[in-house]
Amino acid sequence: MRILLVEDEQDMAAWLARALTQSGFLPDHAPDARTAESLMAVNEYDAVVLDLRLPDKHGMTLLREMRDRDDFTPVLVLTAQGGLQDRVRGLNMGADDFLTKPFALEELEARITALVRRSRGRQSPRLQCGSLSYDSENRVFTLDGALLFLTPREHAALAALLARSGYPVDKVQLFGEVFTHDSEANLDAIEVVLHRLRKKLAGSNVQVVTVRGLGYMLESRVRTPAEA
Repeated sequence: MRILLVEDEQDMAAWLARALTQSGFLPDHAPDARTAESLMAVNEYDAVVLDLRLPDKHGMTLLREMRDRDDFTPVLVLTAQGGLQDRVRGLNMGADDFLTKPFALEELEARITALVRRSRGRQSPRLQCGSLSYDSENRVFTLDGALLFLTPREHAALAALLARSGYPVDKVQLFGEVFTHDSEANLDAIEVVLHRLRKKLAGSNVQVVTVRGLGYMLESRVRTPAEA
């Protein structure tokens, strides 16, 4: 489930992005309205998590402009202002749900999942790379049609790579999406996670490759006759 997180508080955004990734979501982060608009212009999201207090534009203005251009992506508004008038104003502008800060991560995840389910019926958004498939509603991977059993860190790494399959993901960025901010692991710990992932993908038509100087990339390849 691909999510656009529009949040200008860097610590809050980093925590949310890591937590959502480890729970099986695929978040992109925009620190301001301009970045959010650029990302929405080139990507399709299942939902937007929108903070109201952005440095360059109020979140409600961004929301209104989305609806004016017939962008009906579900929007969950994060706000420190939980008053009735604020919620009514937001709903009238096209918000789908509100969550008042501070909040429990489990509630945020449940509300996002419910928004996407309502917007798409029971259909589960899926991501695909070769024989690897990700069911973002149930947050499970399948490989060649069979369930792929992963640890939470393997899951977070593979989700991040699959969301950008065909493009390299920087080592520091991947580390940040796999390990929590209070982890004592060093940067090279990501190599251990990727080594285990490569073993679990071995024999399939999907592989994690190292792109020198750029990071790591998930790609599909054509099986040889001996592998088929």
